[in-house]
Amino acid sequence: AKTPSKEDTEFRAYTHSEIARDAATIKNSVVMHLTATFLRTPDSMDSGHAYLASAFSVRDRLLQRWNLTNEYHDKVGAKRVYYMSLEFLVGRTFDNALLALQLRDQYAGVLGDVGFRLEDIIDEERDAALGNGGLGRLAACYVDSLACMNYPGWGYGLRYRYGMFQQQIINGYQVEAPDCWLDSPNPWEFPRPDVTYPIKFYGHLERDAHAPHRYNWVSDVVYDAMAFDMPVPGYGTANVGNVRLWSCKTNGLFDLNKFNAGDYRGATGGQVAAQILTDVLYPNDNTNEGKELRLRQEYLFCSATLQDIMARFKRTGRPLSELPELAAIQLNDTHPTLGIPELMRILLDEERLEWDAAWAITTRTFAFTNHTVLPEAMERWPVPMMDRILPRHMGIIYDINLFFLQGVEQKFPGDRELLRNISIIEESNPQQVRMAYLACVGSHRVNGVAAIHSDIIKRSIFHDFVRVLGEDRFVNKTNGVAPRRWMNQCNPAMSDLITEVVGDRSWVSDLAKLRALEGRVADDAFRRRWWAAKQGNKQRLADYILATTGIQVRPDALFDVQAKRIHEYKRQLMNILGVIHRYHRLKQMSADERAQELPRVVVFAGKAAAGYWVAKQIIKLINSVAEVVNADDEIGDVLKVVFIPDYSVTAAEHIIPASDISQHISTAGTEASGTSNMKFVLNGGIILGTVDGANIEIGEEIGEEQIFFFGCLAHEVADFRHYLRFHQPKPDPALQAAFDLIQAGTFGDAHTFQPLIDSILRGGDVYLLSVDFPSYIEAHRAVEAAYREHDGWVTKSILSVARMAKFSSDRSIQEYAEEIWNIEPVPVDGCTV
Repeated sequence: AKTPSKEDTEFRAYTHSEIARDAATIKNSVVMHLTATFLRTPDSMDSGHAYLASAFSVRDRLLQRWNLTNEYHDKVGAKRVYYMSLEFLVGRTFDNALLALQLRDQYAGVLGDVGFRLEDIIDEERDAALGNGGLGRLAACYVDSLACMNYPGWGYGLRYRYGMFQQQIINGYQVEAPDCWLDSPNPWEFPRPDVTYPIKFYGHLERDAHAPHRYNWVSDVVYDAMAFDMPVPGYGTANVGNVRLWSCKTNGLFDLNKFNAGDYRGATGGQVAAQILTDVLYPNDNTNEGKELRLRQEYLFCSATLQDIMARFKRTGRPLSELPELAAIQLNDTHPTLGIPELMRILLDEERLEWDAAWAITTRTFAFTNHTVLPEAMERWPVPMMDRILPRHMGIIYDINLFFLQGVEQKFPGDRELLRNISIIEESNPQQVRMAYLACVGSHRVNGVAAIHSDIIKRSIFHDFVRVLGEDRFVNKTNGVAPRRWMNQCNPAMSDLITEVVGDRSWVSDLAKLRALEGRVADDAFRRRWWAAKQGNKQRLADYILATTGIQVRPDALFDVQAKRIHEYKRQLMNILGVIHRYHRLKQMSADERAQELPRVVVFAGKAAAGYWVAKQIIKLINSVAEVVNADDEIGDVLKVVFIPDYSVTAAEHIIPASDISQHISTAGTEASGTSNMKFVLNGGIILGTVDGANIEIGEEIGEEQIFFFGCLAHEVADFRHYLRFHQPKPDPALQAAFDLIQAGTFGDAHTFQPLIDSILRGGDVYLLSVDFPSYIEAHRAVEAAYREHDGWVTKSILSVARMAKFSSDRSIQEYAEEIWNIEPVPVDGCTV
């Protein structure tokens, strides 16, 4: 590290002149915002205004650090990583900021003095609805780790007005409603009207007479993307990260002449068309209009981000060839892949570089994270659509593909099959642009997100690219989760126990210190307190379930949870069929036999994509089963089934700490990694899962005896699918009995659910429910037997937490930084605060 100059030392000294942390200063700050920002008086303050005044008070403290962080990183010429993700599932910021600033107790005291509980004030904040599931939560964890580990890094995404959607359950069905999370003032975003970039669509190209590879793009439609910044507090450091979100700016799109002429719809048409681009995450692409909207949405995101990165780089005055020395761009899945041709467009047409120089810069700058092993989930765009909406980019993609294939032809002459397999342009009708292939070709590193996933993609979907580009380009970076949010914040009771064992809260930024828990595993008093913490979390979830669903559950029952996006490959269908099997078995027992059964609460949570009919039918089946089971007086508390609507980060913070077991039961070889499995285990829950994704590595770290594995293995899946495609074997009796109950109308109209049964019996059972169901039921029996052995279960819980260090997002980010991005920590202050 460089020896800091006198000027640098003086600059860093400012970090010690922070706003005072005493109760009087905090109270004055809150009252000032209450009166000056919101025009209220302490006597007229309700909990909503108490939250806003407190949040703005905390924000003032973050702002000081935030400005210093960005100024210092600019000053020293630090290389930054730019994490491009169409999703950032941030959740709430207030509590996270209080913990990062280590001011939670102080604010709790100040608010308590004026008659408010901090927990109630925290509940006033709306979740930032900027993501769907694991992809967006991973991005949020990574920007958290970047800030906490002092890496210069920004997240880039879109500022959705309505986010994904608010999930309502009506008559058992998922119904999507707008999630108006921005209706209330948002203390955690900062509009940047001075940071605005033009975004072009449609139009035609004019060739440069002096450079045939250079064009002038004359567009028919130009919108403006405006930046909104969200601070990312660093825990135990003065550094504050940033997520920059783009919103389509509608100023200047109102046609006053049309309005005055009475054409009111025409006058506002431009505003409406622009606003729609950043209204909703993942517009339903079951229609051509939806596909076009999504493509334009992705391009607005990529174009604004690349223009912003280039503007920041050009302020350094360094030559363009040094862009990779100051910027590393990580593509989180394929959604930002248009950033590759967009950077090429800027370098070729605006900066007037030659092709080879521009391509060298581009490939050294970009890296790509792949998140799927399913070919059908890989993003493709019809060539005619892209050519019409983004004519310049389609031309650049053609050239990238041409030069790439020419190079492959030289290396593997005459292998036309290889050329066809790796072409970025798929020769279908119509032709398709294969975005994952473009990302592979345009990036210097491609990573999977779990060891098995990285191995599978090298052997399957990217097999030919490994052969052509070399195995070194393909690496593994196992996912991780932020311990700040997913233990310290969401599970205070267990966090306090860990702090007591470790001696301080340094474990929050160094999960290796959790190993100290192993020394307490035989301590009876500690074990009792550990179990009491888990039971307290279960009571909290029971209260949450009652408040959100009206269902009353026993907190001393076994809490069996599956909370994740609803999808066929995640096999919520197998879970609910297992519940039906359990219900059928209980109904066949005598009352005395049922009384001896282990009470169980089965919790489901998750959203189905708006256009995903099968997933929405699975939600309907879950709710229909729940309605029957929960109303059955014979069953009583022995079995309860709960679907918690509108799954979110806040809901997860209630659900995850309370789980006894969590189900991660995707068909082997289909889940890239998963991160919820890490969160559940970090909070003392036990996994019931398949040998898939990060389940495998979790088992390696904590010991397979702490996990209930079942099901076929990834290398067996292809053979089972081939067999089921051409045969219709008789289902396992337990599975057939579940089908019989559904078809008998036990849970409502049998015809409603027949397509789900047919997908197993007559549709080839692609996700192998019939194959894995017997071992799945056997695994549940093993869970119940183990849970009855209370001492053994507590030991599993403690040891699981103690051995979870690998699955911190801090470890993931350090690996990215050292092995892909080549960036170093740049702390604003040399000491922690």
